[in-house]
Amino acid sequence: MRLDQFEALQQRAEQLVDLFISESDPDKWPGKGLEPGQMDQKTRGDRYWCKKDAVATLACAQRIGTLVDLARRKTAAHEDTPDAVTEGEDDLDKEIRAAEKEAAKIINGAASKARKSEFDKRVHGKT
Repeated sequence: MRLDQFEALQQRAEQLVDLFISESDPDKWPGKGLEPGQMDQKTRGDRYWCKKDAVATLACAQRIGTLVDLARRKTAAHEDTPDAVTEGEDDLDKEIRAAEKEAAKIINGAASKARKSEFDKRVHGKT
């Protein structure tokens, strides 16, 4: 893993944790203050999706954290030289690229959802 990749992963993990904190706030979920029996099917489904999306964000952050920890342990245990973090591409690099793609999808999806919500508020007066 190259040093720039290592640093990018750390930054991405922080972004995802910030996003998870926002997404996992129950006050922002549909049906706030309602008992499950009082919600219609759409509200329950939207609420479930919000929970599931937050969990997916956290899972992606955890996978990135695992990659970062692996790189740290590898260099700290002197199994490889400290340059191991900056050596050429290996399987870990492939995992990193996959995790970065997954993180980007989650971040873009959340941003798209926010844009749609703002559009609905402006055009249709929906909340």
